[in-house]
Amino acid sequence: MFEGFGRLLYRRRKPVLLLTMLFAVLSGAYGAGVFGSLTPLGFQDPGSDSVRAARIAEKAFPQRTPDAVIVYRDKDRTVDDPSFQQAVVGQLESLPKSEVTGYLDFWRTKMPAQVSHDRHATYVALNLHGSSEKAKEDAYKAVKDKIPAPGLQTLQGGTVPTGHQASEKIEHDLRTAEIISAPVLFLLLLVVFGGLTAAFLPLLVGVLSILGSMAVLRTIANITDVSVFSMSLVTILGLAVAIDYGLLIVSRYREELAAGYTGEEAIGRTLATAGRTVMVSGTTVAAALAGLTLFPSTFLKSMSYGGVAAVLLAVLFSLVALPALLAVMGPKVNAFPLRRRKKAVHAAGAGEGSWYRFGHGLMRRRWVVVVGAVGLLVTLALPFSKIEFGSINAQQLPSTSEGRQVFNAMEHDFDGDAVKSIDSLLVLKSDGTSKDQGAALKAYAERLGATKGATSARITGVEGTTARVSVTFDGNAISTHARDLVNRLKDVPEPPGARAYFGGESAVYDDTLDALGETLPWMLLYIAVMTYLLLFLAFGSVLLPLKAIAMNMLSLSATFGVLVWIFQDGHLHNLLGFDPTGNIEPNMPIMLFALIFGLSMDYEVFLVSRMREQYDKQGDSTEAVAMGLRSIGRLVVSAAVLMCVPLAAIGMSDVLTIKLFGVGMVFAVLVDVLVVRILLGTAVMRLLGRAAWWAPGPLARFYERFGIKETDVPEDTDERVPVPTG
Repeated sequence: MFEGFGRLLYRRRKPVLLLTMLFAVLSGAYGAGVFGSLTPLGFQDPGSDSVRAARIAEKAFPQRTPDAVIVYRDKDRTVDDPSFQQAVVGQLESLPKSEVTGYLDFWRTKMPAQVSHDRHATYVALNLHGSSEKAKEDAYKAVKDKIPAPGLQTLQGGTVPTGHQASEKIEHDLRTAEIISAPVLFLLLLVVFGGLTAAFLPLLVGVLSILGSMAVLRTIANITDVSVFSMSLVTILGLAVAIDYGLLIVSRYREELAAGYTGEEAIGRTLATAGRTVMVSGTTVAAALAGLTLFPSTFLKSMSYGGVAAVLLAVLFSLVALPALLAVMGPKVNAFPLRRRKKAVHAAGAGEGSWYRFGHGLMRRRWVVVVGAVGLLVTLALPFSKIEFGSINAQQLPSTSEGRQVFNAMEHDFDGDAVKSIDSLLVLKSDGTSKDQGAALKAYAERLGATKGATSARITGVEGTTARVSVTFDGNAISTHARDLVNRLKDVPEPPGARAYFGGESAVYDDTLDALGETLPWMLLYIAVMTYLLLFLAFGSVLLPLKAIAMNMLSLSATFGVLVWIFQDGHLHNLLGFDPTGNIEPNMPIMLFALIFGLSMDYEVFLVSRMREQYDKQGDSTEAVAMGLRSIGRLVVSAAVLMCVPLAAIGMSDVLTIKLFGVGMVFAVLVDVLVVRILLGTAVMRLLGRAAWWAPGPLARFYERFGIKETDVPEDTDERVPVPTG
């Protein structure tokens, strides 16, 4: 099938390229506005009680749930100076009512908590118009330049301004990463291919994938909320995966040319071999990322949307646009060489080469390699056992950002944050101001205050059939202690006929972990089943998929251990340029799990498919492993290094979550390829021997008929060994 598709592409190469150019122009024009369609956060479960509580509170008590916290400071005047008050209040009153629904300042509330210790600063709680994160961000953008008061230092923080600043910073960092990555990737591709023309082609696939993915995300954003963080995955994954697939296709095409095939035949053979590998690899990555849609949070769903779009488009352009371009170029793909190309290597010399000898060396010392590799991975994984989860807040931003400065000011310059507590939002059966309902509310507040871990509880608002009881406690709002308190408070009986929804930072944290914990087993089961099925179709073995999944778990555990050691414990923070928070946002390990698991399967398919091809030809498992490693080992390492370039560039971001993503992915890719796939994988293949390729009779026949093999070219074609072309 794939060989026939390749021949069809050869015959229709010019129309295909014209359609590709049209797609690039249209998707680029449409997708350019994607950032304006994305939401800033999306880490919460939208169906949770804490989100419901926030909606109730926003409607009934907007002054307690500000969208923005504005800090005004003067180094000479205090808040007691009439001119200080006039500057702040006058500026607030000038804000358009269509965008700002209300605000609370110190001179209105008389709350000491709104004045700094030195009385030279105050903060204002600001509420914005809009029923969604995106609508509130639009309202903020309309007024943010009108908030600063004349003569005063003004810092804008809180939920909406911090989210907006994060979006702007991410957009800037992604553009910087692209600017840094492109020339470095091109230089490395020059080294890999040894020619200017061939080096350009994988980059072209990456650009097409990114443009298409941006258009897809903007389309999805018109239907549902999409987090701005998804753009980091689209930009980096689209570029990295497309280069991997483009590298595989171009390399195989050059091998076919070196073996004497030209034109239609070379394209057909390329699609029949490397094309099938790209398809199954991309499908495996996309299937793993699709598992993120099982989670309720907008962040994880958005990562799935962006990741699946980037990978599938990379596959599409690698299998359609790139072969069509190669068909037009023909032998000119080797134009402008930087070094003399090597002559074709004949089958008689197939056993020669450093990768071949390296593979046999690993297999001779298989037990030493297995024990050493597993020991290293387990050691790296140990810090993962003490992971602490936290929530996304202004600490994700660099210390120079206003949102981070407001966060620090609230932590250090003010006695307490008057907008922070565990709040029970009650929907009552009758008016809360009635005598009977008031007595029931008072008794309920007393029960909450007497709960273990609570320091006090008081009724802080009654509005019709809605009431709020605020509970205070000692300690960090994002901690196991606070989470336990939330769950104890939920067990306290409500007033008769009332329904309580708990909100606040601690309740959001508890609901987030509950939602992730409930869904995670289903995602793991889905990924395991899909991966097993796809790898069986690729390898025709019942054991190799299990081996691949087990090795993936080792690789992932080591990656998570290193991330905890760096980002939670704070090691290397000076070198990497971040302030450790003492915890890890819980959505991030799940997103990284799906992504790393999929990409690990990518390299597994690259390597083992070539081994399967050799095994089908020779029937010798040991020789098949050595020959497969010789054929594609250098290419896989090159692909991993190339993928790490954009990941390392995004790891330079000043947004902590994006930095963690970049650093974690670089480590995961390098460890997975160098330690897990090449060292451990080769040794384990030797231990398994012929059993590695075994399948029961019915499954073996199923594979022979429907398997996604490395090659389906006719049996009477000349056997050959892939030839290095650079």
